[in-house]
Amino acid sequence: MTRLSSAAKRFSLFAILWSVASVVAAQTATEPKRPSLEALEKIISDRTPKIRVNAVDHERITAKRIDIVGDDGTIRMTLSANTPPPIIDGIQYRRAFGVSGLILYDAKGSERGGFGVADTPGGTAAVLALDHPAMDAVGWRVSPDGSVAFTINQAPPLIREPGLDNKLVPGVQTSTRVKLSVAADGTPAVALSDANDQARVRMTVTPEGYGAIEFLDASGKVIHVLAPERDSKQADT
Repeated sequence: MTRLSSAAKRFSLFAILWSVASVVAAQTATEPKRPSLEALEKIISDRTPKIRVNAVDHERITAKRIDIVGDDGTIRMTLSANTPPPIIDGIQYRRAFGVSGLILYDAKGSERGGFGVADTPGGTAAVLALDHPAMDAVGWRVSPDGSVAFTINQAPPLIREPGLDNKLVPGVQTSTRVKLSVAADGTPAVALSDANDQARVRMTVTPEGYGAIEFLDASGKVIHVLAPERDSKQADT
């Protein structure tokens, strides 16, 4: 009986140790890779950064335009009721329509993005963009008709014009490779385009409510549609 009791105790102890080891092993296996304390110490600039002010300078500031500048005086950000026309590689061009909002600039003073509300002929649109050196790269747009679009453009080649002191040419043609949109009627779509700016794959929801993936040819014609739920119901009828 004593031997059985001792064996039982040893088995219980083994079971406990095994459980603990399993938990530790599981935690170790699932713990994500992280920077070491030594690595973190090398990139810390301030352990107690200032995150608030003791008192506000003004309860309210009224201005048509505020420029934020870098140490060398270059304008890096502009908040304005009427944003200035875009500057690309040192030359200022006309803006397609008036925008009230925030504009971001790189170290050379070229516009590289911004967001705001745009006064278009069709009404007011909410817009956001991040730019390649001379062309929109990513854009959000909420249009007056209620449609919403998010686009990602392929970077165009950087072309310089000798007649403009070898400055970058803005608006070089490129392809919108990805477009995520919700039409004014609520129809959602995700389109992937080729280098010629032609949608070749489009994921959407049909008017009947079926999920579908459309494949298009180079002319924009739908040549094949995958809609399993729709096809299944049609087969049943």
